[in-house]
Amino acid sequence: MEENKSNEEKNEAFTYTYSAREQEEIKRIRDKYVAPSKEESTIERLRRLDASAARGATVVSLIVGIVGALLLGVGMCCAMVPGWEAYFAPGIAVGIIGILCIIAAYPIYARMIRRKREKLAPEIMRLTDELMK
Repeated sequence: MEENKSNEEKNEAFTYTYSAREQEEIKRIRDKYVAPSKEESTIERLRRLDASAARGATVVSLIVGIVGALLLGVGMCCAMVPGWEAYFAPGIAVGIIGILCIIAAYPIYARMIRRKREKLAPEIMRLTDELMK
């Protein structure tokens, strides 16, 4: 009897299949840990180049905008705190500098992205021509 029971326990196995969505998630997680292939496909290179055009410009413009917002805040604090009359004029000056930084953030972004796209244009055009053939 004991022998028969242990054989039944050995034969019983639990199996579970994951849904398509779970399979896709598992594949994405696995791909993060698989060593990258040395050869990059043309479409992957095109995507990477296109994404790199905006990356640097975004970082620089965010930094300029954030610094500008902080300067504006410091200027407002200096100008508005009662008892700090000596800091009113410098506070206004710092606030104006902050406003100018905030205003300059988008033109800096636009100029940087335009330059980067001009630099990448020949390679992008070559890759798109290669893919469209």
